Amino acid sequence: MPRPLRCNATFPECKIPHTDVLLYLHIPFCHRVCPYCSFYKHTPGSTPIGTFVDALAKEAAHRISTLEEKPRTLYLGGGTPSMLSPAHLTRLFRSLHEQVDFSTLQEVTLEANPATFDLSKAKLFRELGVTRISLGIQSFTPHVLGILGREHSVEQASEAVRILREAGMPSVNIDLMFSIPGQSHGDWEATLRHAIALQPDHISAYNLTYEEDTAFFESLRRGEMRQNEDHDAEFFHLADDLLTKAGFDHYETSNYAKSGHHSFHNHGYWRGEDYLGLGPSAVSTLTNVRSKNVPDTALYVAQVNSLGNALIESEALSPEDRRLERIALGLRTKEGISLSLLQPEALSRAETIAAEGMATIDGKHLILIHHGRALVDPIAAELV
Repeated sequence: MPRPLRCNATFPECKIPHTDVLLYLHIPFCHRVCPYCSFYKHTPGSTPIGTFVDALAKEAAHRISTLEEKPRTLYLGGGTPSMLSPAHLTRLFRSLHEQVDFSTLQEVTLEANPATFDLSKAKLFRELGVTRISLGIQSFTPHVLGILGREHSVEQASEAVRILREAGMPSVNIDLMFSIPGQSHGDWEATLRHAIALQPDHISAYNLTYEEDTAFFESLRRGEMRQNEDHDAEFFHLADDLLTKAGFDHYETSNYAKSGHHSFHNHGYWRGEDYLGLGPSAVSTLTNVRSKNVPDTALYVAQVNSLGNALIESEALSPEDRRLERIALGLRTKEGISLSLLQPEALSRAETIAAEGMATIDGKHLILIHHGRALVDPIAAELV
């Protein structure tokens, strides 16, 4: 069993100044475990959800009190936060309101599955202070939803957007996924057009990746599924074309937003800002110290109740560590990266990439364009 960490000189977690801290809460529960998802999650089991909520509230009270600068965004992810009952959601948010002044937050996001809420619950989200819902829809094609193991229907997904609008939710994001086994070019185009017709404020379009410890990865390893980079690029460019023509700003590799609806929280990650992660398996980066919580819900509850935190790992990040991360994350954004982050050899390579039409060098910044945006990961590997 991993050993918990206590605050000390090696693992400084107490009373250290932070600015622009992002706050993330991980809710690990799902009604069904999707075969492609690598995040720490499980169906409700031996740990009662109410017991978990109390532990999460306790960890939040302890960890947030160590910050001199309070959070500017709040994001509840998972798992499926929206599957918490109204009573559990109310209990959790009441505790958070005691720790955080919601009036100062730029954004409060809750991830939601369309099958887990109705109008009454959507109104509760709003009453509790949620300003943005991120809907895990993935596809508007029935057979693709079946391949992904999603529990909602196309009709439920569409109705979820309407419900959120009726509830007065200020911002609605739709998560979509492409390059799914069995998904045709026509399936992807139909999904994009369906999403656009629903008039969400934000659309995330993710390329399926085969992550270890998932059923899809095992199928790939056995040769039952295959990856195709050319196929991925076609799907990527189709999304870019349709969504930008529909008025969405392609501001990050996988993210498109209408004016005023960019994700403040996620943009903070891409800019390398500090963040505090709460809940089992959550990661934090605070003042160049990266720490991780125990990835086990029962152990998480036990450790929080005994120590007030659930830390099991912590490491100091060097300036070089942060530089490399800034390159890898910054290249994903439309602002690109400062040329000052690049070593001389990488700077020469950046000029070649620009000459090949995959990037522009705008003043002191390298910005990926056209085919370069679809190749962000291999380009980043060349520059670090």
